[in-house]
Amino acid sequence: MAKVYVFLANGVEEIEALSVVDILRRGGVETVTVSVTGKKEIFGSHNIPFSADILFDEDALSDGDMLVLPGGLKGTNALMAHEGLRNLLMEYRDAEKYITAICAAPSVLGMNGLLKGRRATCYPGFEDKLLGANATGEAVVQDGKFITGKGMGVAIPFALKLLSVFSEDEANRVGTGIQFPGEW
Repeated sequence: MAKVYVFLANGVEEIEALSVVDILRRGGVETVTVSVTGKKEIFGSHNIPFSADILFDEDALSDGDMLVLPGGLKGTNALMAHEGLRNLLMEYRDAEKYITAICAAPSVLGMNGLLKGRRATCYPGFEDKLLGANATGEAVVQDGKFITGKGMGVAIPFALKLLSVFSEDEANRVGTGIQFPGEW
C-alpha cells in the first residue's frame, strides 16, 4: 500500500490539506498528517483547529511514497523555515519519490532548487519563487515526480491527481463517487 505524508503548520490552508487527506484515504492510500510545530493541534489559516496524526520528530518519515505540502501563507512560511522538512525533501528527490505542493507551497520547492528545469504552477504572485521553473499558470501540473497545484479552488483535482499516480482506477472511482465533474 502506498504511504503519503501531508505536512501541517499553523496557518495552513485547511481545504488544501484536508481535501488531500480525504481523497487519498477514500482511495485506500495510507495518509499521515505531520505537524512541524511541535504540537499536534494545528490552527488553519481561517482559525479552524484540527489535529495532526504525528509530530515531525516522532518518525523518520523516509518510508513514504509521497510528500504533500499544502499552502496558506503563514503555513508555507513555517514549512519553508523547517530544516528537517527541507532535508526530507532532498531525500525524497534523491530517491525519486513524489514531491507535491499546492498554492503558495510550491515556493518551498522552488526556493530549495527542486523545480529547476521543470514545469510547475502556484498561486499567482509566487511565480518568482519557483526558481528555474517554467511557471505555467495551469490548475495542476505534473512534471515527473513533482506535482503542483495553483490554489484552494483546485484542491480536489489536485488531490485526485495525487491519487491517480497510485491508481487511476481508484481516482476515477473516488472522483465519480464524490460527484466531481471535471478532470484531473
